[in-house]
This record gives sequence, structure tokens and C-alpha cells, in this order.
Amino acid sequence: MSVVVFGGTGGLGQAICRDFARQERKVAFTFRSARAAAEALAQSLTVENLHAAVDLGDVAAAATFVAMVREKFGRIDAVVYASGPDIPQQYVGDITPGQWRATFDADIYGFINVVQASLPVFRAQKSGALIALTTAATRHYPPRDALSAVPKAAIEQLVVAIAKEEGRHNIRANCVAPGMIAAGLGQRMMARDYSADVGEAFKKAVPLRRFGTAEEIAAVVTFLASAGATYISGQTIVVDGGWQL
Repeated sequence: MSVVVFGGTGGLGQAICRDFARQERKVAFTFRSARAAAEALAQSLTVENLHAAVDLGDVAAAATFVAMVREKFGRIDAVVYASGPDIPQQYVGDITPGQWRATFDADIYGFINVVQASLPVFRAQKSGALIALTTAATRHYPPRDALSAVPKAAIEQLVVAIAKEEGRHNIRANCVAPGMIAAGLGQRMMARDYSADVGEAFKKAVPLRRFGTAEEIAAVVTFLASAGATYISGQTIVVDGGWQL
């Protein structure tokens, strides 16, 4: 079996690639500019793999990479969207139109390009799993997180549409919505935008009294791509330690 992870060099993306590799799935992943991290990840994986720099803002880039993976691996069983821009934490009234446009272009249209590249392959195979990482903020909104939550809400609705319309082709689509995770963008955001006291307050708001790990997110993603999840579609699984309650 083989999988494609768009955004494989991020904190969550790397954990997802490694978890798939532990399950002996061939892994293809993309990166934007972190070539050194991509090469290190590729060398660490214990399965056949390939990687390439892909700008998801380029309509043809995702399709070109998917075609390359299909040619090398023969089929693609799952596609994971683990990409997205590193955004500042700002109040809605302080976000400029340019920031909204740039974030939508990078996140929503980036995901749309992944969908456009993946669906023809899945239809031809008569099977496939699409999994998008979103955010728990679409369920439990923290102030200053609109640049993350708004595009991810759109992605979640598009995933529902895919599940509803493409199920006849045996295509499944689901989201995994992380809460506060001590890795990747979440970790950088906490270090850059909040004081240690605010970080501790966030942690105390989580019933499990801790932030999640990249490996805990990866475990849910790889489950949704597995034979154990073949009747799960159109869902958003929130992985936040109970923060939304």
C-alpha cells in the first residue's frame, strides 16, 4: 500500500510519514522549502519513499506529483493534507484583506488543488481515502485564531461534500482536527505569540492537563487510512484532550 502526505516535513507531517512507514506503507511526501528536513526524513523512513518540492498554490504542481507517485508505486491508497501556512494570532478586526487573501490562497486553494489531483486517481482505482488536518478551533474557538479556523472550516465542509458525492466511487474523506499540540505550527505559535503563563492556562483548560503529541495525531490519521476505517466517511475527529468539552 502507498500513501501521499502533502506537507510531510511539518511537525505533524513527519510523524504521519513515520507512522505510515512503521505500518510498512510506501510513503511519498512533499515539502515547500525545507529540503534538508525532507532529505533527513526520507533517509529515516524504513520503506520505499519519494519526495519533492511542491508549491500547492500552483494548480499543476499537486497533479504532477500525484502522477509521479502513481507511476512509481502503481496506486495510491490514501492522500493526507497536512499542509498550511504559518499564521499570526490576530483579532479579526486587525486582519488585513491581504492577509485573508494570502491565507485562503495557501490553505483553501492549496487543499482544492490536492483534491483535484487525487479524485481522478481514486475514481480510476474505485477506492481511496482522503484525510485533511484541520483544527479543533472550528468547534471551540479561541480568540485571535480566525486566520486558522476560518479556512479550516471551509476545508471541513469540502471534505463533507467529497464524502457525500464521491462515496459512490468507494472514496472516503475525513478530517482530523488537532487541539493544542506540542509540535509543528502549534508549538511555534505558543512560543511566538503567547507568554509562558498563557501557555499554562491553555494547558489547564484541557481536561487531560497536557498538550497533545504529533504521534497522537498521526495515529488517528493512519487509522482513518486503514482497513479498520472503511465505513467511516464525512467525519471530523477532534483530537484535543477534551478541550472542546
